[in-house]
Amino acid sequence: MIDDAPSAGRIRWGWFIAWVILMAVLPLVFDDTHTLSLMAITALAGLSLALMWGYAGILSFGHAAYFGLGAYTYAIAAVNFGESTVPVLLSILVPALLAAAIGAMMFWGRIGDVYLGVITLVVSLILFKFMNATAGDAYKIGDARLGGFNGIPGFQILNVPGDPSAQIFGVPFYYVIATCLALCYLLCRWILSTAFGRTLVGIRENELRVELLGYDVPAHKTAVFTIGAGMAGLSGAFFAMWAEIVTPGVFALGMSAEMIVWVIAGGLGTLIGPMMGAAALTLLKLMLGQQTVIDNSLVLGAIMVIVVLLIPKGIVPTVAGWRGRRERSVASRRGQASGRKRRAPTSAAGAGTGSAP
Repeated sequence: MIDDAPSAGRIRWGWFIAWVILMAVLPLVFDDTHTLSLMAITALAGLSLALMWGYAGILSFGHAAYFGLGAYTYAIAAVNFGESTVPVLLSILVPALLAAAIGAMMFWGRIGDVYLGVITLVVSLILFKFMNATAGDAYKIGDARLGGFNGIPGFQILNVPGDPSAQIFGVPFYYVIATCLALCYLLCRWILSTAFGRTLVGIRENELRVELLGYDVPAHKTAVFTIGAGMAGLSGAFFAMWAEIVTPGVFALGMSAEMIVWVIAGGLGTLIGPMMGAAALTLLKLMLGQQTVIDNSLVLGAIMVIVVLLIPKGIVPTVAGWRGRRERSVASRRGQASGRKRRAPTSAAGAGTGSAP
């Protein structure tokens, strides 16, 4: 783990401002804002899992359930409301409420980590199977037909609040996602800087000890599980706007597996690492999608194996560790050189005193 309890919520404002500037200038350098938007969306999804897994130790094998539920909630609400403001809010609220209900049952029920992973995976698979079986006119929510494996197409994309005709797409759409990503990152940092966040880190390290100290562990785990699901739902809503169609594939096992790979490759126990891992692997996946020689799943699997074997801590923690060792080495050499300089005059003075008559 790269972030310890006292520093987990600290924001390095210099790096944060540099990152914000980078996101702001990317559309000026790259014309493909469609790809940039998807990279920002997956970074937000990776951040949602990084918070609950990296800092509270909750590994959700079926995190795609909340991503997909956010996408479907937005699409269904957008068809019924004809604009995007309320659907975006619902895409956060609905996954968060489902996660709160599931989390309360799991954490107050003292479900073990293995069974927790199985339960979250089963929830994702149930939603995937159910949405595939919703073809026909009988499966409707208001005016929105669920569409089965064909999904829901043709709904309202992001618009200026109160004005459905003023649609937001292209570069402005990317900036909206990037702004939400930066705000969610600051929210996570603020959470980790509070007593609640420090308790989460304690739960990750030794859950029994934290409980014996009098903290309500199930409540803390349910709360962070709910927050992570809400952020995943928001990223799902943005994905629905980006793709302009929602299919049961958003609940697929492959999506959950990709999220886990993002976090591990970027660095478990960090926030920026999974965001960078998600963006980089999304770009790689899009590049590989332009060829038919290698299957994408094989590449992702190979990346997972390489990271686990060579850099098990992830890219960001490993680079940070190299940098820390280098700084300590430089400081040690400077200290030795300074010590030699201080000893030299003393030796010279002693020699002069010894030669006097």
